[in-house]
Amino acid sequence: MTTTVDRTTDIRAFEVRIPQEQIDDLRRRIAATRLPSAELVADRSQGVQRRTAQELARYWRDEYDWRRCEARLNALPQFTTEIDGVDIHFVHVRSPHEGALPLIMTHGWPGSVIELLGAVGPLTDPTAYGGTPADAFHLVLPSLPGYGFSGEPTELGWDSGRIARAWAELMRRLGYTRYVAQGGDVGADVTDAMGRQAPEGLLAIHVNLLAGALGVVDRLPAESAQERAAHAALAAFTTDGFGYFFEQSTRPQTIGYSLVDSPIGLAAWLLDHDTDSYLKMSRAFVDGEPVGGLTRDAVLDNITLYWLTGTGASAARWYWEFGRARAAATPGEAPPAVAVPVGFTTFPGELWAAPRSWVETVYPDPAYFHEVDRGGHFAAWEEPELFATEARAAFRPVRT
Repeated sequence: MTTTVDRTTDIRAFEVRIPQEQIDDLRRRIAATRLPSAELVADRSQGVQRRTAQELARYWRDEYDWRRCEARLNALPQFTTEIDGVDIHFVHVRSPHEGALPLIMTHGWPGSVIELLGAVGPLTDPTAYGGTPADAFHLVLPSLPGYGFSGEPTELGWDSGRIARAWAELMRRLGYTRYVAQGGDVGADVTDAMGRQAPEGLLAIHVNLLAGALGVVDRLPAESAQERAAHAALAAFTTDGFGYFFEQSTRPQTIGYSLVDSPIGLAAWLLDHDTDSYLKMSRAFVDGEPVGGLTRDAVLDNITLYWLTGTGASAARWYWEFGRARAAATPGEAPPAVAVPVGFTTFPGELWAAPRSWVETVYPDPAYFHEVDRGGHFAAWEEPELFATEARAAFRPVRT
């Protein structure tokens, strides 16, 4: 990884250049993997299935080409800049269309900027994807602190609120005086914080995960069939699907030793996020039948990025910060209201597919709400054109 270094607050050009010996070492480690015995059930209830791990390891060792991903990243304008003591990596693609609206979009865990790359074309050049020049965005895709090519925080306190302030500074530093923000997963929590902080220039936000539902479960309606299904999904996540969340919010350093030492251990941990995404990714490896953008190569691009940057542990620490921030909050005290218009899209395969009544509980009077017919937790990755269509629709009212 190389960067042209200048002064602290300068924006510096960045290129990815991974030494070949690191790639060779990765292949050796994959070849030396010791797999556990096969699960004793016919589903994923005991975790990542051995057949999935075997096929992933085989493809990663024998066929996968990191240089293809490296070239894809380097074909985009990439930069770093130091904010609040941390080097922040970001992709910055300006639209060819005059009057494009600046958009800062934040990825989540276990993702990275790679999960957002398929949406770059539809968002920045909509005329090539069925849109109009009036739908265009200038796109800023930062890597969260401790993720990918961003630096690791060396002090406590990098929760979503602090990241939100850093993103506002990034947009100010880029010269954007009017902009919008979007996020899913961790990115949804960061984007939510931006909406509540309402920095100067932020016009609106759009999210595709109702992260705030975790704090108001007892207030979420449960009358309709859709609402009861959402409650069941949320309950399933917070019981049977909560393992990674609990471990990373309490002991990120402990799991971190495995995440930076074992490629297949890292891969299994990143795959075992939610049932919908896992089944789609497993299908790509076992059956060779990808769903949307979740191809074998795309999934391994993301996993390999975590491996080569050694950020499995530092990325997990966000959950520790999240847990401490929630514990420190005053019981019963509502967070500040979101002071900008909010857009929300419900994708059916999300952790919990939030009905409108739930969205209105967290965001009273949303400016935009839509339920789509396909896509899951990694919406921009799996269905980039549909995702872009939703972002265009959500932000269209604030363009004038």
